[in-house]
Amino acid sequence: MSFAVIQMVSQSDVLANLAQARRLLEQAAAGGAKLAVLPENFAAMGRRDVADIGRAEALGEGPILPWLKQAARDLTLWIVAGTLPLPPEGQPQAKSNACSLLIDDHGEIVARYDKLHLFDVDVADARGRYRESDDYAFGSNVVVADTPVGRLGLSVCYDLRFPELYSELRAAGAELITAPSAFTAVTGAAHWDVLIRARAIETQCYLLAAAQGGMHPGPRETYGHAAIVDPWGRVLAQQDQGEAVLLAARDSSEQASIRARMPVVNHRRFFSQGAQRPASER
Repeated sequence: MSFAVIQMVSQSDVLANLAQARRLLEQAAAGGAKLAVLPENFAAMGRRDVADIGRAEALGEGPILPWLKQAARDLTLWIVAGTLPLPPEGQPQAKSNACSLLIDDHGEIVARYDKLHLFDVDVADARGRYRESDDYAFGSNVVVADTPVGRLGLSVCYDLRFPELYSELRAAGAELITAPSAFTAVTGAAHWDVLIRARAIETQCYLLAAAQGGMHPGPRETYGHAAIVDPWGRVLAQQDQGEAVLLAARDSSEQASIRARMPVVNHRRFFSQGAQRPASER
């Protein structure tokens, strides 16, 4: 089963971004993908009305959720919807999460991941200061779900710097992990390739790193380099800047062989609360 990772250069116009994303999703489906991953902030970049966008979507008055469901049905495609602002379910007036949705090929939402780690940092670029927590609430749950291409763990961008999350995803059975991102040009050049390969290697999962790659309002420049990394840490496909659709297929036999020959899960000596210890130590 093939999957696709998408790179975009989203702007502030939601409808224009959705039109671009639809075209790229059509390319993914035409290439044989059964699942496609959109980047972080795929529907809007550089907007200051995050609360209004999230509230409208929660109340059924926004364009993004209906568009996602229709695209999944039309293209018979599972979609990981990068991130969009969305308040907690049933609380339309609450602060939005940076929410990554998994939508099946019938247009149904089958999983929701709210970004756990928010990008509150200072960067030596034209913008300088990033404070995601001004606009978004912190998530609290680790999310893994079954898909046609395998058991999928969900993460987002800044999460990549926190390996304990990825250990939890592996412990929950993840075989592939998504990382829709909008890394800054500065932090991306320094750390992106190292982080996505490290997270793939240590979990022995496919890492599906969708990205933003170019100039956005703000001003903001994103690093791009969307990539697909296999469980051995090999980069199967990558795009430096601009829009792109990257395709690959999961080799489940090879993945099982990698895990059997190097059973790192059984060799772990440190465990977080949710991680499973080897049978010999229970």
